[in-house]
Amino acid sequence: IELGADTIEQDLQLTRDGVLVVLHDETLDRTARGPAENCTGPVHEKTLAELETCDFGLWFDDRVAGAGARFAGQKIVTLEALIQRYGTSVRYYIETKHPEHAPGVERILLSLLADHELLPREGQEPRVIVQSFSSESLRSMASLQPDLPLVQLLEGDLEAPLDEAFGVIAEYAIGIGPPRSQVDSALMAAARRHGLVVHPYTVNEPAEMVRLLGLGVDGLFTDRPDRLLDILRKKGS
Repeated sequence: IELGADTIEQDLQLTRDGVLVVLHDETLDRTARGPAENCTGPVHEKTLAELETCDFGLWFDDRVAGAGARFAGQKIVTLEALIQRYGTSVRYYIETKHPEHAPGVERILLSLLADHELLPREGQEPRVIVQSFSSESLRSMASLQPDLPLVQLLEGDLEAPLDEAFGVIAEYAIGIGPPRSQVDSALMAAARRHGLVVHPYTVNEPAEMVRLLGLGVDGLFTDRPDRLLDILRKKGS
């Protein structure tokens, strides 16, 4: 946000007691440190109280040369706390991770967004996009909140021809999120034929940013928004 990004992404997991927390991995083993009974194993098997005993910064201090203890003490972040912090000052791009382990996560998420007045309103630009690798979860979300923008994440090669696959996706989503390496002129043309926006991930190198912008992508996921914004400024966009 300080670098100028207008949208921030959240990877969501659902705790055993039904709380949405912001965490990428399905398990705690890589990024959590603390009591083994609380800080290892699948996230969905832990309560929020158990997760709050874990340190989610120590692993990053070990990874980043010269970090010292800069990140130590980082606690789990709930989606509600994050929304309370940033309100409507940013846009949220929310990914439901492993919804097959989180029955009802779609209703829980929509209820939280409603509580904070973040669901779409007529005449206003949406503040939230929801994405997932799970088409089943996205279809469920579409049935519950038809006007909420949804994006189908892609990985690997599509089994069906592009037009066939994108035709199905367009029934419930506004766009696709492919790996950056999948995006070429053929994919862009097929997406446009079905009215789908294209938001590739994760694009950190300037040359790749320039290539994808040249193809006409509608947005980029990046760990380096400063690089992307510098390119856009030079292009006058």
